[in-house]
Formats: sequence, structure tokens, C-alpha cells
Amino acid sequence: MEHHNNVTEFILLGLLMKKEMKTMCFVIFLVCYLAIFLGNFIIFITITCSHLMQQPMYYFLWHLSFTDPCFTSTIVPKLISDLTDTRGTISYNCCMTQLFTFHFFGGVEMFILVSMAFDRYVAICKPLHYKMIVNRQRCNMLILLAWVVAFWHSIAQLLMILRLPFCGPNQIDHYLCDSKPLLKLACTDTHVTSILIIANTGMVVLATFLVLVASYIIILHNLRNHSSDARWKALSTCASHVMVVVLFFIPAISTYIPPPGFLNNDKEFSVFYTVIAPMLNPLIYTLRNAEMKNAMRMVWSRNLALLFKYKR
Repeated sequence: MEHHNNVTEFILLGLLMKKEMKTMCFVIFLVCYLAIFLGNFIIFITITCSHLMQQPMYYFLWHLSFTDPCFTSTIVPKLISDLTDTRGTISYNCCMTQLFTFHFFGGVEMFILVSMAFDRYVAICKPLHYKMIVNRQRCNMLILLAWVVAFWHSIAQLLMILRLPFCGPNQIDHYLCDSKPLLKLACTDTHVTSILIIANTGMVVLATFLVLVASYIIILHNLRNHSSDARWKALSTCASHVMVVVLFFIPAISTYIPPPGFLNNDKEFSVFYTVIAPMLNPLIYTLRNAEMKNAMRMVWSRNLALLFKYKR
């Protein structure tokens, strides 16, 4: 079958059609975007400049604080600019680039969360072997694996969309270029492609979520044999991870498991894992973590002292 593609640009319809809401949404998303950068920057610098970098849990969090702004930057700047633009156009090539980078950084973040769950599982269920199992070499291997798997997942997602012909409608009922809304615009039968996309994204997200849930159930089961202090500390740490997992995975499952056209709430659900979860991650990992708060006080008080000393 010959491939025809007459579409050179798409029009992103965005979150809202009401013009009077656009100014308020512009301010909200701009504040959210700045909060994401500021919060993750503080975590990134705190871990880099403190002893926490030597601990596997914070080493994974350090990578997560780098990935979060990258993931959000594939979407939110375009979303903000479209709120001030009457048309919200995006070229075909830029659309495909956004599709790839969105799934790439989202995949990296997802597999980093799996690595963090693995770290907590070993720390609580196999504490005597923790340093031997979760050593720096294995941590580096898990991070490398996250980037490699996310890359191939994104390549597969991109290739499935690139082979589709777009020869007519070009209005995407979304605020980003994603596979499911693009399927609705293809001028060919997309039944097989829909199944492949659900398998490539939906089932991967669901399987990863079930693995995470199973790991935390095992952790909770093993906490029965610990002292009350150790149980409370472990529960506090795991609660932070569970909140992040729920904010990220539940909306993602609701978006990618149903076939295209089944629900029309994809763009509302996607706000949770593209904006809200990355914005709340720094708060969740710091407000409930005494060790992180102590490190932040130490690092930033030292940096401020050096700054004032330099000015004098």
C-alpha cells in the first residue's frame, strides 16, 4: 500500500475551548512549570552536594529530579504558548519529535520508579544483603536499562505512527501530539495499530504498575517482623513512593488501556502525569523525609553563607 501524507501541520485544540479561561490557565500552567523546575532543581543540587548521593534511594531520586523537568518540558512550554495563540499549530516533524520525546522521558521516569521500588524492597526485606545487592554498579545498570528500554519503547511508538497516512483532517483533540489522538486522524484502518499501541504502552504501563503494587504488598507483609520505629520509618518512605506511583500510573492506565474513541477524557487524565505528578514529586519526597530536609538545610545554608561571604 502506497503511503500518502498530505498533512504538513496539525492544530492542537488544547485543554479548553473557552477563550475566557485561557488567561487563567496560562498563569496556572506557567506557575506549575516554574514550580517543577524549582522543586526538582533544589532536590538535584541538595543530593549532588550532600552525602545522600552515596545512598541508592537518593541516587535514584537524583535521576528522577533530572528526568521530571525534561519530561514536562516536552509538553508544557508548547501548552503554555498555545494558550496565547489563536490557532495552536504544530508542524508534522515537531509533532513526531514531541511524540518521541514525551514517551522517551515518560518511559525513563516510569522505570526509575521501578528501580526505587526495588531499592525499598531489598532494604526492608533483605536488610543484611542490602549493600551487596544494591551496590553502585547495579544502580548504574538499572539507570542505563531505564534509558535503553525507554528509547526502544519510544522508537516503536514513533514508527507505528510514522507509517500512518494523514491526508485530510489535522485537528488534534488534545494539547500534545500523542499516539491515540493521532490515530483518529489517520485516513486508513487503524485497528491493528491501535492494538499494537495498547500492547506497547498500555500493557507496559499496567504490567509495571502491577509489579510496583506487588512489591509494596510484599514490603508491607515483611514489616510485621520489624520494630515499631523501623516499621514507621519504612512506612513513611514507602508512602511517599506509593503516592508518586498512584499519581503517575492510574491516569496513565486510564489513558492508554482503553482503545481510541472509547473515552474522551484522555487529555484531562494526562494532566495528572504530565504536570501534577512532576510538580508534586519534590514536595512528596521532601516534606515526608527528615533526612532530605536536614540535607537541604545543611546544603543551602552553606551555599548561602558562601554567597554572602563572596559578596563581602
